[in-house]
Amino acid sequence: MERPVFPLRIIMQRRKLTSRWADEVWETHGVLRGESGEPRSVETIVHTDVLTRYLIKGFYLELFRDEAEGYYLNVSTNEPKVFVMWRKEEGHEIAMPVMVTVSYGEAARGMDSSENVDAVYMPAEIMAWVGDYVENNYRPEPKKQGRGGDKPSFQSNRQRDSKDG
Repeated sequence: MERPVFPLRIIMQRRKLTSRWADEVWETHGVLRGESGEPRSVETIVHTDVLTRYLIKGFYLELFRDEAEGYYLNVSTNEPKVFVMWRKEEGHEIAMPVMVTVSYGEAARGMDSSENVDAVYMPAEIMAWVGDYVENNYRPEPKKQGRGGDKPSFQSNRQRDSKDG
């Protein structure tokens, strides 16, 4: 079975800084719907003395069944996000996206690995697409009863047993 994919364009932004530690800061500014089959390309869309934005075409958001819980956790929040992992390679002018996900788990693993991961607003059409996938593919695991059933774990066995009557 083919995995669902959503074509994306990513807007990367470079801001110049006046700092003795860094000359610039890179960040993901946003994501937009792309065109299926469009080749990877970079286009400057804003250029001022202090800010440059690049539109990077040819990316895809791909959904995986084993990440369905991470998608669910994201789309069930008040402000769902798209997570873009990017790198600024030595000798390259532009910081480039490496991976795009809507899974909290995948994003957290990237951050735990010291990757640059930015969270940006999830457009409504992506939200609807991911929400539909979650609805059709995610079933929460039943909650397991721990030792002592529903009793609070911070109480000693004697305290729990004395309340049972």
